[in-house]
Amino acid sequence: MSALTTIGLPVALGIIMFGLGLSLTPADFARVGKHPKAVLIALACQLILLPAICFGLVVLFQLPPILAVGMILLAAAPGGTTANLYSHLFRGDVALNVTLTAINSIVALFTLPLLTNLAISIFLPNEEGLGIQFNKAVEVFLIVLVPIVLGMLVRRLAPAFADRMDKPVRIASMIILAIVIVGALISNRELFFDNIGRLAGITILFCALSLTIGFFVPRLFRVEPRQAVASAFEIGIHNATLAIVIAQTVIGSVEMSLPAAIYGVLMFFVALAFGFLIRGRVAKEAPPATA
Repeated sequence: MSALTTIGLPVALGIIMFGLGLSLTPADFARVGKHPKAVLIALACQLILLPAICFGLVVLFQLPPILAVGMILLAAAPGGTTANLYSHLFRGDVALNVTLTAINSIVALFTLPLLTNLAISIFLPNEEGLGIQFNKAVEVFLIVLVPIVLGMLVRRLAPAFADRMDKPVRIASMIILAIVIVGALISNRELFFDNIGRLAGITILFCALSLTIGFFVPRLFRVEPRQAVASAFEIGIHNATLAIVIAQTVIGSVEMSLPAAIYGVLMFFVALAFGFLIRGRVAKEAPPATA
């Protein structure tokens, strides 16, 4: 792996997590008390339903073991910050998105290593030393949590500065991330093109199922439409960057990162199409003041 990948990817993820911290306050974590049903249902979908469905898909599509583990790693990754933008575009409850992203990012620090190691034990039982051991879990914890905490501290000490920096940090993180991912794809282009046909179908289907579950399961439990939209995008737009960083720099497998890399590109188009599909339904079901 090149220095662009081993250094650039963690730096890009750190900037993204720092940007998330700049937008968070303790009230975002406390908001779970105001909407406990919406938060708990979304987390149950994210942590229980999605990994189970993903496991079924990798068996159905008969993926090679290393790619199967990569898909489970992706399914275990929390929602991405881009979910907030999609939720805003399609009249979701953006405040709930912020809360879900904050809580999910913390919870995933514990559930992601567990699910990834479980997948490795099932699909790659003879690969000793492959997985997320305690020291590697601490590394993931530091990569994700420290930038979030720093961002929150900056917001608490200098809220005006945090507001001014929010957009530049987002832009910088996207530019750095794009450069790193394009560089990684170019350096591993043969591996990428050899597997894109095999992975495009399962990643598109998984994204569509994630969005559908994220919207309709909360609605079954009478969660109001705008909160269901927030849940859909939070569950459907995974933090593919985190999955790529863990696969390539923590576990040390470029091939394992391919599902997340392909998902990270295709999910934006699937999410956009899904947003237009549910837009009319949300407008019809939402109260007049929010429609």
